[in-house]
Order: sequence, then structure tokens, then C-alpha cells
Amino acid sequence: MSSKLLFGFHAVGVRLKTAAASVSEVHVDASRRDQRMRQLVERAQAAHVRVVDSDDARLTQLAGTPRHQGVVARVTPLPQSHSLDDLLDAVEGPPLLLVLDGVTDPHNLGACLRVADGAGVHAVVAPKDHAVGLNATVAKVASGAAETVPYLMVTNLARTLNELKERDILVVGTSEDAQLTHYEADLKGAVALVLGAEGKGLRQLTRKTCDVLVRIPMHGAVESLNVSVASGVCLYEARRQRGG
Repeated sequence: MSSKLLFGFHAVGVRLKTAAASVSEVHVDASRRDQRMRQLVERAQAAHVRVVDSDDARLTQLAGTPRHQGVVARVTPLPQSHSLDDLLDAVEGPPLLLVLDGVTDPHNLGACLRVADGAGVHAVVAPKDHAVGLNATVAKVASGAAETVPYLMVTNLARTLNELKERDILVVGTSEDAQLTHYEADLKGAVALVLGAEGKGLRQLTRKTCDVLVRIPMHGAVESLNVSVASGVCLYEARRQRGG
């Protein structure tokens, strides 16, 4: 099976914690021996993972960016859920899903995954077209959440939303011109919150497929929030309505 690279303390640390057997080697900055680095090296050694001393130039070459924090790991990709249906069949209680329509920036996706993990989201769904896949930048920004939150890319987003509706999952889209605020919507049951990319918003077909549209009240000069911030606002309101 082909390998991929993770970089940054959070991404590598979580992989060592949750699936150490999938880590073949960890490259570390030989000049850095602070407590954080020592703890990560000790965790790798305890899991019998090969630790390779490297310099900054080599780490930057491996990661494809100088923002590697002195840690790059070569790992085997973890198996993904076979399908959204399989995942939903295994959920206990009302599902909470985050659907991202047209989010192509890896930093935004990583931040959304981190928020989704914190809010207890069962899966993040995105279309295969007009969306970014999981890569090393996403994993670093997600601070480990790329390893814990299922990220499912579907061929036809509108069809997938209709299939969710057939499961009695309320599909709630966000739009700045919606009449209802996210505080007024009933988010206590099975819900899929659908957010579009900053600026563009939801595509027309996605918007039409939603059961209801809500807006986040904006009281200042800016017209909209970054998609990861908006995701956090909506997801934690759903979590609050469910009793925290």
C-alpha cells in the first residue's frame, strides 16, 4: 500500500497515539531537543517506530513546506468507512453531520475537521469535485482531527443530501439572506448542516435541496464568517440544543 506524509506535532502525535502500527518512520529535527520533541520521540520509540534525525532542509523537502515544526512522519493511509450508509447505520442516537459545499482551501478544511471533532460530528461530507481532499496541510491544520473524523467525498452531493432526507435527517443549509437564524432552527434531532465556501456560499442546486436555510446574525461591518468559524458556530448551537 502506498505511503503518505504527515507533518506537525499534533498530526504526527495523534497518529502515533491512535494507529502507531501505520507509522513506518518519523523524521525529526536533530537540532531540536526540547520537552515537546523528547516526548514525541519517546512515544515513537515506545511504539517501535523508526526515528530518523534530519535537518531543516530535508524536513522541508519531505513536507513540501517549511511549516513542519521539525516533525515529518511516513505513514500508511488508514482505511476509510466504506460508505456514508455504513457509517450512519453504526451511529447511536441522532446523527450530526457537517456537509461542505465547494471548500477548496486545505487550511479551511483542516480547521473545519478540527471544529467537527470538537463538536462530536459523526462525519464530514464533501463532493469529489470542487473540494479539497485530505493532504498533509489539511492534516497539520486539523491537529489530529483528520485521523478521527470520517471525511467522505461523494460523487453527487445533491443526491447524497436527498438520501439523507430519506433517513429523516434534516438538511439545514446556511445563507446570509435566510429569514431564520440558526438559533431559531430546531437542531436537536438528526441534522446535516450544510455550509458553502466563504464568499461563494452554497451552489444553487445544493441550496434548493436543503430542507431549510438559516443565517448567522452578523452585527458588525463584515458580511460573513470564515467557513470554519461558521461551522463552529452552527455545530455548537446544535450541540447546545442537544444538551451540551
